[in-house]
Amino acid sequence: MKIEHYISQLLYRYQCVTVPGFGAFLTEFQSAQLNESSNSFYPPKKLISFNPFIKNNDGLLANHLAEAEKIPYEIAVNAIQNEVSHWKTKIQELGNYSIKNIGDFSLNSEMNIVFVPTDQINYHTASFGLSSFVSPSVKREVYKEEIEQLEEKAPILFTPEKRSNYTGLKYAAVFLVAAGIAGTFGYKFYENKIAEETLLVQTNVQKKVNQKIQEATFYISNPLPSVTLTVPSPSEKMPYCVVAGAFRIESNAEEQYQRLIKLGFTNAKRLAPNKHGLFPVLYGSYTSYSEAHQVMKDIQKLDNKEAWLLIQE
Repeated sequence: MKIEHYISQLLYRYQCVTVPGFGAFLTEFQSAQLNESSNSFYPPKKLISFNPFIKNNDGLLANHLAEAEKIPYEIAVNAIQNEVSHWKTKIQELGNYSIKNIGDFSLNSEMNIVFVPTDQINYHTASFGLSSFVSPSVKREVYKEEIEQLEEKAPILFTPEKRSNYTGLKYAAVFLVAAGIAGTFGYKFYENKIAEETLLVQTNVQKKVNQKIQEATFYISNPLPSVTLTVPSPSEKMPYCVVAGAFRIESNAEEQYQRLIKLGFTNAKRLAPNKHGLFPVLYGSYTSYSEAHQVMKDIQKLDNKEAWLLIQE
């Protein structure tokens, strides 16, 4: 029975998958990388390593195999032992063996197993199947240098023209200057006219306002005592939030929230599920972007590399 398919399924969900009697496959998170020399981009992924000294049966692989194949647990354990025996035989006889979607095994000069993980599958679920790609370099500066070199080498020739051509240009220039002067004076006249009409309208409006004020003024013999009203100041808005994570399952969000409280994040809170059905958990909310951004950077260094900033409308 082939078990590599079930090992591959478990690597998506767990950091350690032990194959009894053979070794353990370990995963480690690697952030996105950019290789400037080759213009290559690599998305976040899980790096797979192999530890031949962890061989005890923790039940993870056997239980998963038994549930998937609908077989008893003991039969699943025997199937794993048979497959492991087959792997070891192939490695000893051929010197190397490849496990699909996991990696290649070989023997070095000291007869120790050497493992090389596959780079065809990204087991980091948050990467949504992203793969690496190479972007062609932009050669804009190279073209600019070539053009500058051509300009330095190209001779500049002055060709004399007939005087009659300059005569037409002279009258055209005089016409453009005259048109510009006329346009300037016309624009100034238009501005002055608009200013005069605006002042006249404002004066009439002010007169009518003064008249209404005079008509509405009267004397009260017994005025009421003055009353001082205290207007409560609006609550200070805190739209900038540092997010610890957004969880599909509410119990996971509560567990993360309790963890933050234990770590000393007294301003931690949970938000109502968003439009995607996720439950956000916050380290805290802040009034300014600069304060929230600095807190996010400190948290990324000390607690959570994947903390991010949310701006609530």
